[in-house]
Amino acid sequence: MQSRRVLVTGGAGFIGSELVRQLAGRGFVVRVVDNLVNGRRENIDGVLGENVELVVADVRDSKSMASLFRDVKIVFHLACLGVRHSIHSPMENHEVNASATLGLLNAARSNGVERFVYVSSSEVYGTARTLPMTVYGASKLAGEAYTRAFWETYHYPTVVLRPFNAYGPRCHHEGDSGEVIPKFLLRCLAGRPMVIFGDGTQTRDFTFVEDTAAGILAAGRSDTSVGQTINLGSGKEIQVRELANTIAQVLGRPDAEVSHVEPRPGDVLRLLADSSKAKKLLRFGPTVTLRDGLARLRDWYLSQGESPEKLLEREVVRNWELRDVPAHA
Repeated sequence: MQSRRVLVTGGAGFIGSELVRQLAGRGFVVRVVDNLVNGRRENIDGVLGENVELVVADVRDSKSMASLFRDVKIVFHLACLGVRHSIHSPMENHEVNASATLGLLNAARSNGVERFVYVSSSEVYGTARTLPMTVYGASKLAGEAYTRAFWETYHYPTVVLRPFNAYGPRCHHEGDSGEVIPKFLLRCLAGRPMVIFGDGTQTRDFTFVEDTAAGILAAGRSDTSVGQTINLGSGKEIQVRELANTIAQVLGRPDAEVSHVEPRPGDVLRLLADSSKAKKLLRFGPTVTLRDGLARLRDWYLSQGESPEKLLEREVVRNWELRDVPAHA
């Protein structure tokens, strides 16, 4: 089974934990690396065991990380700090998203890891005219550049993936990791107004997390993906104000309240994926519609044993303004 050993950084996080589940389900031996700041041990409790281990470590700690690449066939690198975090802590965001990526690439190549899959972000596109818009987008683009450089310079097998907005079970509503769908859904369930930054005409391309993780896994297994930069998205965009209406309908609360506040700094106004390359190279195609995915996320929240009101205690509305944040990775 050593030939099927893989390492997943950020594997106790939102997308990472779903990827770990899918890898374990296909018989891979998975080493999860996470510092449990944004990730949570309970995200992978159900799969931890003989073939899935959790190592609590910081991806910036090169000495700790170097020992973890032994006997690893594929690295899936998802560990990062998010877009809102980058607004209040730009230096730390760069260290994790860019500098640590370069260190991991070097360690993977030095240890004979056969493939390195770098999970970037649609935020690298910015407005497509001015890119990127935030330090997060810039740091992820830098990580991409390092990953492609290892392919071009050393012919080391790497893949760059750009997931668009993922959502689903174990997504983040809390702190500076909070995202629009879980925040809208929980607020609507709790009878609170869904908060839209700006006029709500900005668009996003949402993909259910199971589909996103399936695309990432496929990139790790497909030889045609090596050296490529690939979008992973649904190919459908929805305005944020329409998303709020859709969530209200799915929850059976058509009169749900919406409030508009000032736009967020660095907010991209339109995101829409062209996933034709993913379809061609990875046979990638989303299988879960937005309405079905929202219903599944609703059911997951309602099964967690905590009320929406309780969960919202960890929400921060203007989450880019956080200060005195403890060290992340």
